[in-house]
Amino acid sequence: MLEIKTAKTRRGKRELEKRAPKLVESGKKTLILHGTKTSGVLNAVLTQIFQLKKESAVKYSRKNENIKPFESGGETSLEFFSLKTDCSIFVYGSHSKKRPDNLVIGRTYDHHIYDLVEVGVENFKPMESFNYDKKIAPKEGSKPLIAFIGEGFENVEELKHLKEVLLDLLRGEVVENLNLAGVDRAYVCSAVSPNRVFFTHCALRLKKSGTVVPRMELVEVGPSMDLVIRRHRLPNDGLRKEAMKTSREKPKKKEKNVKKDVLQGKIGNIYVPDQKIGEMALPNKSKGVKRERREAKRKNHGDEHAKRRKEDA
Repeated sequence: MLEIKTAKTRRGKRELEKRAPKLVESGKKTLILHGTKTSGVLNAVLTQIFQLKKESAVKYSRKNENIKPFESGGETSLEFFSLKTDCSIFVYGSHSKKRPDNLVIGRTYDHHIYDLVEVGVENFKPMESFNYDKKIAPKEGSKPLIAFIGEGFENVEELKHLKEVLLDLLRGEVVENLNLAGVDRAYVCSAVSPNRVFFTHCALRLKKSGTVVPRMELVEVGPSMDLVIRRHRLPNDGLRKEAMKTSREKPKKKEKNVKKDVLQGKIGNIYVPDQKIGEMALPNKSKGVKRERREAKRKNHGDEHAKRRKEDA
């Protein structure tokens, strides 16, 4: 039997609460790893992916010999690092003669491998090779706009899978409302062919358009590269069904005697029981009772005084 360890300190309890399943998920963290052998191009790609996701990424610089995502038994170390860092997305880079500049992007569910996409990096251009006004450079942690151009993202299975993985990798935390002035970057993915995608990172420049909605211009700030799809592995139906489950929220109790109107808004009915005034107990020190007693006392005193006068007469 395995011993179940529990947190003994308040800090440990807080960490476990952060990692516990939530009804509304927060932003996913990304784990960046190096393989046994990597090239200079691949090292630059991994470094710049880390810079783009600096606030929600963990990067390991050591070489990992035991990680082989597509082979059985080669996922153990990867799942261990995912559990250790609480990362649900990973980017693994390796280089070989058969697969040069190889990049594996994958997702995990309950810290086990969910799906994998393997792409080759070609025509890479780093951020330093682009000339632009530094004032429009995107800020760290800003919410990006992601554009997928091409029918292949809707028709080709490999491109559809790559689109799902890139969305999870780049979008950050899911929000309901967004200020247009805070959108200062865009990721553009163009389907060049059924197995090739051109990826680039652009800054957004807002200009006057004569209307309320400003005109937007894209300025390429890098990095940019071609992603050539090599292998991909979809999750099985059972795992997909398990991962897609959502817990139902607690049903709200029905409010009685309350209705909503388009014009008047929320309207409530209040029921007041019949007030039996005749049976109400009056307090001893009420002003009305004191006044009646004073008047009765004066009346009695006047009657006694009249009787005495008659007797004297």
